[in-house]
Amino acid sequence: MAHQLTETNFQTEVIESSLPVLVDFWAEWCGPCKAIGPLIDQLSTELEGQAVVGKVNVDNARQLAVQYGVKSIPFLLFFKDGEVKDQIVGANVTKDQLKARLLALA
Repeated sequence: MAHQLTETNFQTEVIESSLPVLVDFWAEWCGPCKAIGPLIDQLSTELEGQAVVGKVNVDNARQLAVQYGVKSIPFLLFFKDGEVKDQIVGANVTKDQLKARLLALA
């Protein structure tokens, strides 16, 4: 399962991570978010030790959504050394594409 990211643990889990991080901004009511959710969870398991994969529920972490300019979801951000390096908006992406983008930052 992907890490559940909150306003409380985001700094430690994402910003201070020595590994590249994929953050999925999503919501319970979002159909495309639910469609891509299983891919995110699979990636989290497959990339254990190589990268961190986490999810932010925008309804529970509004401040993070505002801080990172989340306008539509799913909104995927790729972090390295605490900085946003890449992004994908929408669910029109494959697991292999996500994996390749994430590992390119390693």
